[in-house]
Amino acid sequence: MTSIATTKKTPELTSFTLWIMTITTGLVVANIYYNQPLLGDIAHSFKISNGVAGRVSMITQMGYAAGMFFIAPLADMFERKKLMLFAFAAVIVALIGAAMAPDINLLILASFLVGMASLIPQLLIPMAAHLAKPEERGKKIGVVMSGLLIGILLSRTVSGFIGAHFGWRAMFFIAAGLMVLMVIMVFFFLPAVEPDYKGSYKNLMKSLIHLFKAEPKLRFAALRGALCFACFSAFWTTIVFLLKENFNMGSDAAGLFGLVGAFGAVAAGLMGRLSDKMDPFKLSFFTLLLVLLSFVVFIFSGHSIIGLVVGVIILDMGVQATHISNQAIIFSLNAEARNRINTIYMVSYFLGGAAGTFLVSSLWGNFHWMGVCVAGIALSTIAIIVHLLNHKSMQNKPTGV
Repeated sequence: MTSIATTKKTPELTSFTLWIMTITTGLVVANIYYNQPLLGDIAHSFKISNGVAGRVSMITQMGYAAGMFFIAPLADMFERKKLMLFAFAAVIVALIGAAMAPDINLLILASFLVGMASLIPQLLIPMAAHLAKPEERGKKIGVVMSGLLIGILLSRTVSGFIGAHFGWRAMFFIAAGLMVLMVIMVFFFLPAVEPDYKGSYKNLMKSLIHLFKAEPKLRFAALRGALCFACFSAFWTTIVFLLKENFNMGSDAAGLFGLVGAFGAVAAGLMGRLSDKMDPFKLSFFTLLLVLLSFVVFIFSGHSIIGLVVGVIILDMGVQATHISNQAIIFSLNAEARNRINTIYMVSYFLGGAAGTFLVSSLWGNFHWMGVCVAGIALSTIAIIVHLLNHKSMQNKPTGV
């Protein structure tokens, strides 16, 4: 494996470019989450159980993880904008396939491809870190991450409304149209960034193993992120079932909770700024406590909309702030391998999310909301223990590739 540093001029990260990245990130990542408020409608449409419908969400996240693992590292080999345009073409086809799926099996297949092709935010975030000045890196990542968070949360609001008024298939057609618009924006306004890596794809993928072994901070951030996102996915996968069961509310009501969770975008931006000035490890201890606290609130809120609203705000602030802290840690490591480092972290992150979705989908049938809350408390407690046990390794200097 060879990795060659060059003296190529790096494009400037202007405010306009940053906004293009942020908007693109938000709209593309939304593709992964449109299905969550629609799971009840999908179950009714195909005459299947809620547990089976929940697999659509899980498989979409697994597709996203697969795309990050097999495709995102290529951004260290090929020009990034061209790679994004290829991914846009694939996701448009996959979204249309999801909209037209005649049965649950084909919907699951299309959903996997939607997730796999929606890796574009995981090309844009390392790109923002690469173009940003070192002293502003956390701040710039925080801006793009705010777009990602808003996309995740408002996707549920939009899809809940569309699903309730026009049917769940309409949402996927609309998403495909939005992707066509973003292709135009990216093609004309995003700068070209040439890669530094000069080796083969085989060696590129092998280097993922080396990076994982060589960087204890990366392993720590990956595990902590996976546990947090498992908590996040556990809640958002089952909230639509809870609202239907306890409040007789539909997908539009579940989607409105995304508006509440959007307050977490404030935490994402703030964490980006704080991570430039403070020790992310110490700051993250308190954000992990927020995740734990949210599920304690949820236990007592199975029949309280106000309690659920409070819990959602706390959960999203804790998860997203911890995520920003994790990224501040990993992007301070090897500059030439940022896409591969981000790949390892984000694959772990979304595998954690898929595991959380699978866990609560399995628990719901027998334990309903209490099972979800206990699972969230257990996962967040493990995350805090992992955090505390890794204090010494976080003081070590990063190693190179």
